[in-house]
Amino acid sequence: MADIMMWEAIMRAHDEEMANDPMVIAMGEDIGVVGGTYKATTGLYDKYGEQRVIDTPISENGYTGLGIGASFLGVRPIIEIMSVNFAWLAMDQIFNTAAKVRYMSGGQLQAPVVIRSPGGTAHQLGSQHSARMEKVFMGIAGLRVVTPSSPRQAYGLLKSAVRCNDPVFINEHELMYNMRGDVPEDEYFHPLEGSEIAREGRDVTLFGYNISVHWCLKAAELLSKHHAIEAEVVDLFTLSPLDREGIRNSVSKTHRAVIVEEAEPAVGVGAEVMAIINEECFFELDAAPVRVSALNVPIPYNHAMEKAALPDENDVVEAVRNMFGV
Repeated sequence: MADIMMWEAIMRAHDEEMANDPMVIAMGEDIGVVGGTYKATTGLYDKYGEQRVIDTPISENGYTGLGIGASFLGVRPIIEIMSVNFAWLAMDQIFNTAAKVRYMSGGQLQAPVVIRSPGGTAHQLGSQHSARMEKVFMGIAGLRVVTPSSPRQAYGLLKSAVRCNDPVFINEHELMYNMRGDVPEDEYFHPLEGSEIAREGRDVTLFGYNISVHWCLKAAELLSKHHAIEAEVVDLFTLSPLDREGIRNSVSKTHRAVIVEEAEPAVGVGAEVMAIINEECFFELDAAPVRVSALNVPIPYNHAMEKAALPDENDVVEAVRNMFGV
């Protein structure tokens, strides 16, 4: 195992896949000479040249469409959208072209394109740079959506996404690029479907994804230490398609569920997971499922207000304590 940061894991996956297949290219704003806003393409421009590591203009709709079009002809682009907030500008290309082309062409065309984008709330970036858009992408039929919670997942998911013939959106979290973790030194491909049990437990299931997995793990330790409640933590690294079987199996084991997300609750990941629980294992429940989410407000710039708008491990603990009446 190699102990590396998440940005290093993403860069390594880029490097290996570009070395493996000359049809793999990278494109996006400042990914070339600069090496990426979050360093995830460091060194690739010097190694592979400007025709395979393409610095694009500030035109998300334009270069995303260019990459998707190239994928119809056999190119396998890795498109970086510098901030998921800017992905709104490329939604027509993602929603109406990449996700639909195989269906609308009767299988004659496919779009093996990967779109990576950092999102989530970092530190005082303001409302227009703090979007949590995963719920938008997971609602697009024909688009795979994955979201890593560790360097291992970030590395393996990107490698698998590049070799997948479906369009894949990778939702990364801005606060996690410098997170360290073990990544296999040998080539590793992470499945694009499923979920992982990050912590075994018996009393309640805490569902999280990307950064909220870490809130769940911290909350689980606090619950065990102070309340003798053993929480299971399930990492929903795939948001589309959600792992219905994995959700069902864990709830059937613990009989309680808390879904934790950084985004606003309305029409979100938590709402969809709760729907699956109610549809498929309602009679396994000993308590109503609960969501822990952000306040339904634009994220403030002020640090104290920003912190107040977002959940953390203490909110998860409080939700579980209320569920158990302790």
